[in-house]
Formats: sequence, C-alpha cells, structure tokens
Amino acid sequence: MKAIAPPDSAQPNDNKLLAALPENDFARLAPMLEQVHIDVGAVLCEPSEPLQHIYFPHDSLISLLGVAEGRMTLEVGLVGREGMLGATVALGHELPQVRAVVQRAGHASRMDSAEFRSEFAHNPSLQRVLYRYTDTLLAQAIQIAVCSRFHVLEARLARSLLVTRDRLQSDKFHLTHEFLAHALGVRRVGVTKAASALQQQGLIIYSRGNIEILDVPGLTAASCKCYEIVKDAGEEALSTAFV
Repeated sequence: MKAIAPPDSAQPNDNKLLAALPENDFARLAPMLEQVHIDVGAVLCEPSEPLQHIYFPHDSLISLLGVAEGRMTLEVGLVGREGMLGATVALGHELPQVRAVVQRAGHASRMDSAEFRSEFAHNPSLQRVLYRYTDTLLAQAIQIAVCSRFHVLEARLARSLLVTRDRLQSDKFHLTHEFLAHALGVRRVGVTKAASALQQQGLIIYSRGNIEILDVPGLTAASCKCYEIVKDAGEEALSTAFV
C-alpha cells in the first residue's frame, strides 16, 4: 500500500459517502485524508487487531469476511465507493468484527481512526450519513446469512457476482476460485461446479479468475431473491442519505 498524493488532495466525488457531506464538513475532513493505493489481497483489518485507519474506497472494492476459528470465512458485506471500512470505530468498537480483504485494487482515502472518532463526535452531518450507511451494512449481513443457510450455491454465486458488478459498475472483473471459496464459505470444487453451471447456461464466462457477465437479466433470474433485497436496501439508503 502506498500514498499517492498529499493529504489535502481528496476529492469528495471520489467516494459517495464523503460526497454526501456538506461542503464545509468535507473541507474540515480533507486535511486528515490521505490518498492511497490498495492492492488485491491486502488485509486491511483483522477481528483481533485494533483498526488503525478508516478507508473510503474510490475505485477499489473491499470484502468483509466473518471469521470462525481463525480460518473459516464467509463474506458478510462488500464496501465500494458507496461507503467506508471502519464504521464501527465511530460507534465505539476498538476491535473490528470482520477481516477486510481488498477484492479489487484501486484508490482510497484513508484517515487515522482516532481522528475519525473525534471528528464523528462533533459532526452531526457525518453522524447522520454514517448511521444510514451502517443500516445498509447490517441489511447486507443479515440477508447474506439467510442466503448462506437456505439457498443453493449456484444461486448464491450468481448473487455474489451481481453485487460485485453493481459495486464496480462493470461486467468484467477478476475473482479467483480461492477468493470466491472464502467469500461463499465453501470448498473450491464447489465454486468450480457452480461457475461451470452458470457458464453452460450462457450467463457468464469464467476463465482463470477472469469473469465476464454476458446476460444480466439471466443471471438475476438464476440468483436468489437476496440479491434484489440487498440491492433495494442499498438504493434506498443512497436516495435518503446521500443528498
């Protein structure tokens, strides 16, 4: 991970949550924001370690993984340019509750956790936006938990690919079998079979981690209803909080 620009170069439109803040409030935050590049696979936080920095993705994507017994994982949320990593810090939690792994390399603004907590305590606009955003994270986590318990792997994979597409705003992206196995809480062979089934239906092309969605309506039909529920919750939050 490396800094790429001076701290005062942050642009509010690079991240929707920052863009939701009134101009004066963002101007106060800007000197505390450092522009960094985060690499694929980088672990930004662990459940057992204090979170040093808050991240506001620009064009990067961060996977939030629940961890059991130190090795078993399940993706419980995704953070892109619509949100932030570290919302619970502002709510008083020194230790994060998830493992955060960079799913797509790119740029982000980051801020010292202690500085963010202090600013949050005195910034009503930041409080309002962040409370609304945490509602969407909770909705994601609840629906993914339900999905993982009751729906077949093929539908869950379709849901995961669609959510990734929405976050990246692209039909083409890179996700390895290993990463998807960690995200979906299954063995790699299960991901291979599910991806092959979707590919045989002409919905996607998947080769060596390179994914292209060919038929969005078809993939949506192959997905479970959890995709629509999570998507609707996110869009509602955007329409009510990011104004």
